[in-house]
Amino acid sequence: MALPDPKDTLIEYLQTGRDAVVWKLDGLSEYDVRRPMTPTGTNLLGLVKHLASVELGYFGDTFGRPHGIELPWQVEGADVNADMYATEDESREHIVGLYERAWEHAAGTFAAKNLDDTGEVPWWRPGHRTVTLHQILVHMATETDRHAGHADIVRELIDNKTGLAPHRSSQPGDGYDWIAYHDRLEGIARSFA
Repeated sequence: MALPDPKDTLIEYLQTGRDAVVWKLDGLSEYDVRRPMTPTGTNLLGLVKHLASVELGYFGDTFGRPHGIELPWQVEGADVNADMYATEDESREHIVGLYERAWEHAAGTFAAKNLDDTGEVPWWRPGHRTVTLHQILVHMATETDRHAGHADIVRELIDNKTGLAPHRSSQPGDGYDWIAYHDRLEGIARSFA
């Protein structure tokens, strides 16, 4: 039995994280996908916008493949967190479409480059800017999964939906007594207060 190609494996893990993030938007209102659910404003559509932006940079400019997509939130003078929320004139379809265009652009980089091909990340500190496609695939898979975890928590706060995909919940089945479980954990925590 042949082992899977390492590049294909990395791409598969990246795509699994991408799909999980986008799934978190399914079935939610425009309000809920934009709703800031943490004190720092974390929201579902903002996570998608952020991931689209960083993929375009890491899999585009880093490897000499500019994406040519206007990103107004990256111009000088833009709000420092402008990639973390959708403005009133940025629709869900626009943001998800941008993310999907980032995937397409990345696929071109994956096809054109080998894992040991190098690029340069100009926004990283000097001495650490030269990278390989392998390194950036690992970086983006872990960053995507990190933000998928954020999205999982935000979605749970909105409507209690959890999991990697609609058919792959990470929680016990229907009928589980979440209130009792929560209260038990609160009791344990209070014993240390």
